[in-house]
Amino acid sequence: MQFSPVMILCLTMLVTGAGISVGKEPAQETDLASPVRIGMIGLDTSHAIAFPKIFNNPQAVGDLADFKIVAGYPGGTDLPASRDRVKGFTEQLREMGIEIVDSIPALIAKVDVILLESVDGRIHLQEAMPVIEAGKPLFIDKPLAGSLVDAIAIFDLARQHNVPCFSSSSLRYSSGIQELKENEQVGEIQGAATWFPCSYQAGTPDMFFYGIHGIEALYALMGTGCERVARVQAEDADIITGVWQGGRVGTFRGIRRNKAKFGAVAFGSTGIAQTDTEGGYEELCHEIGKFFKTGQAPVSAEETIELFAFMEAADESKRQGGVSVALKGVLAKAHAAASSKN
Repeated sequence: MQFSPVMILCLTMLVTGAGISVGKEPAQETDLASPVRIGMIGLDTSHAIAFPKIFNNPQAVGDLADFKIVAGYPGGTDLPASRDRVKGFTEQLREMGIEIVDSIPALIAKVDVILLESVDGRIHLQEAMPVIEAGKPLFIDKPLAGSLVDAIAIFDLARQHNVPCFSSSSLRYSSGIQELKENEQVGEIQGAATWFPCSYQAGTPDMFFYGIHGIEALYALMGTGCERVARVQAEDADIITGVWQGGRVGTFRGIRRNKAKFGAVAFGSTGIAQTDTEGGYEELCHEIGKFFKTGQAPVSAEETIELFAFMEAADESKRQGGVSVALKGVLAKAHAAASSKN
């Protein structure tokens, strides 16, 4: 009997207990049939063009080797960033030799693993559901969802079906952030500040569309354990301050006007260091490739959910005039609402 790549992957997951929970030992790499077929949902973002150039590169090595993006489902919504770009990106992918299908079920039938790339996070839950129910390992590009409630619902569903799933911004894996984390002169990171362009998207919380990049970088440096969040909103920028367990402080500046670029500072036990190195998509794709091979998420569901609670608490702080908002209450309310979705 011959096994397809996805059958081999599912059998490996059953043997290793791979999933999205925290604290498990990494699984051994598996001998997946080559190439592992990747499908993409949502052809309305530049990532849908960038990722095939990386994964389908015949010279790819290591965790990028033995993959091929073979098919895509255009999707799209009325969001201008989606509506105005989906047709053009879809045609570019056709020219790259990638098959275009007319539904998510049709895509699922052709591939082993899936990248959910839709630029509009509001539809991620409905797009992720059939993928998870089909047992396909799933990477969801930023933002994971259009609300904290939907983010929790996605991970709850993935846990119920024992399907590996994770989400991340590429900025988390930029060389600048990784160098700050590994800088021995900094010592233990006791605080951090990040900044990034931060345009809003109508219909979703303020930070979800673009601010999430800088907040992902902040969490890459600080880790989990944020307890309270306060936000100051001005005409040109937002300042969001989080207080972590033990009194550590992390801040994000979302820049809407004037000079806008990425930067970060780590405040350590023995030193302070800064970076403005943003990087590209290849570092993230390496992590995605490793994830598809092992079934082990490099960013836990718990951390991503806390990150979304951080952003939701920032919106709640704005609604209350800048007061400090406890993440515990925000999370409790969202978990109760998410339980009705599954």
